[in-house]
Parts: sequence; structure tokens; C-alpha cells
Amino acid sequence: MAEADDGSKTEQPSHRKLTRARNQGQVIQSREINSLFMLSTGAAIVLLMGPGLASRMEATLARFLDAAGLISGGGVLWEAVGALLGEIAKAFILPLLLLVIAAVAGSVLQTGLVLATDKIGFDLSRLSPAAGFKRLFSLRSGMEFFKNLTKVAVVMGVSGWLLAPELRRMPSLISLDPASLAAEIHRLMAHLCLGVLTLIAALALLDYGYQRLSFMRQMRMSKQELKEENKQAEGDPMIKARLRQIRMERARRRMMAAVPTASVVVTNPTHYAVALKYEMGSKGAPRVVAKGADLIAKRIRELAEENEVPLVENPPLARALYATVELDHEIPPEHYRAVAEIISYVFRLKGKARPK
Repeated sequence: MAEADDGSKTEQPSHRKLTRARNQGQVIQSREINSLFMLSTGAAIVLLMGPGLASRMEATLARFLDAAGLISGGGVLWEAVGALLGEIAKAFILPLLLLVIAAVAGSVLQTGLVLATDKIGFDLSRLSPAAGFKRLFSLRSGMEFFKNLTKVAVVMGVSGWLLAPELRRMPSLISLDPASLAAEIHRLMAHLCLGVLTLIAALALLDYGYQRLSFMRQMRMSKQELKEENKQAEGDPMIKARLRQIRMERARRRMMAAVPTASVVVTNPTHYAVALKYEMGSKGAPRVVAKGADLIAKRIRELAEENEVPLVENPPLARALYATVELDHEIPPEHYRAVAEIISYVFRLKGKARPK
């Protein structure tokens, strides 16, 4: 059944699923890249800062081993001992800080800043010994162990291959003076670090590609899951249709409520009805406050008759206004003359002055 489920997941993960996985702390990350950053930083510290750090430690330890400077007639001078230990600690602060920055940079460059909001909180299931035992002896853990074992073997093999040509020169190093011996050791370490780091960089790129492929395969979705997620993202069509219907009903109620305030209703006479409103002294043109066809047109006519709003039959004008003018919009200039004649006629019936 599980194989069937995995086989049905043939679609690439959606952006929404990847975002949800990121919020849960599931991201593409290679430990080998973190190791590469830390080893590169460590190698740089040893090769660039090593000589100066070694000289500083030599002078500090020489003072530490000088009993006359640390012991007096009253006993051990603990202040002097603390000062020396403080100097040793300060000497290693910068290298340790650089290693911490390298470890953080390796993760941030791969995944960016990840805030796993869905993981915030306390979960008792994480403390389950059975679950921990299962994770420890899972297939993934076994693969990680085999991968690390292989990596160590490969690194040791390459290191031996790089050092093999140097072994013949080892006896001659005994005759060198201390400065030349230190320079030779420094050269040898630089050669070894460059070779090993090149190998680890290649392994890190391969591991990142594998982690990305594995993650995207794990995130795959079935066609049904993709369909459901699209439905959630875009909204259920049935709910959207219902909301659209509610909005239309509310707009229709507002429109019908405006019919009693209209100045005139232009009709087809049966298929269309357009209610126009014009106020004496208004600078604007008449506005369409209601319009409709068939049953809605019938209801507009009924409301107009109930509220003594004049009905004027003008089929061409009714059809044109219905098709071209939106609700609460003024009529366009091409209809000014025809509408003005109707408004004037209506106002004469009501005994009002003729509008301009």
C-alpha cells in the first residue's frame, strides 16, 4: 500500500507545500558543506595564524613554567596564574569565533534564515525512547553512517597518497635548523590541506545534489493532493459561487431600494427597464440607479408603479442604456438629448420647471 502511495506521487511539490515544510524546519541542507566551511576555516587559522599563535603561546607558556614568577614566599600568586590563563584564553578567542561564524555561514548560505514556527513548543513525543531508538537504527541513519565511514576512508586514502612522496624526504628533515624545519612543515601542511579540502569540496557538492534530489522526491505530491491544494489556495468553487450569489443578491436589494427615488423608468416595455435619477439644479447628468431585464425589469416596473415613479416607453433608449451604462454611473453624452426630452416630459407632468 505504501509503495502504491509513493508511486502515485509523481508531481513536483507546490510552492505552498515547500513553504509549509520550511516552517516545519524541513529544508535542503548538506552536512558536508558545513564541514567544508569549518575545515577550510580551521586550515586557514592553522596556516595563516598558526605561526603567530605558536610564538605567542611559546612566550606565555615560558612565563607559566617560570616558577619564580608564580610562586613567592607567601605561596602561589593566583593573580599571576589567572592573568596567564587569561592571555591563553584571549589568544584562542578569535580562532574559536571564526569557527563559530563558519559553522553558521555554512547553514545560512544553504537555507537562509529558517524560523521553524511550527516546531516552537514542547512535544512529549520527542522524548519517546522508542522513537529515538527507531531513528537511531533507521535506514537513513544507516546510510549516514556508511556515508561518513566512506568519507573518512577516502580522506585517509587521499592523505596517504599525498604524503607518500614526502616520506622519502623525512630522514633529511632531521638535519635542518629549526626555522627551516618549521617552514618545511608549514609547506607540507599547506599541500595536505589543499588536497584534502579539494576532495571534501567535491564530496560536499555531490552530497548537496543528493540531499536536494532526496528532499524533492520526499516532497512529491499526488495529482489528488495537488488538486486539493490548488482548491484550498484558490478557494472552493462552490463557496466562491455562493459568495458571488450573496454579493449579487445584496447589490440587487440595494438597487431595488433605489427605484422609489428615481425620476423616471425607461422601459422596452417588457424586456428591459432602466431607472434614471435627476435632481433639479444638479450639475451632473442623470444617473442610472437601477436596471434589469425580464423578471428584474418587471420588478422594477412594479416598484415604480407602487411609488408613483413615471414609466416611459422608449425601447431603443432602454436597450442602449441597459447595455452601455453601469449602475450609479451618469449617462454618456450621446444619450443626453433623448434623456433630456424624457426628463422634461416627466417634470412637466409633475408641474416642475423644465431642467436645463
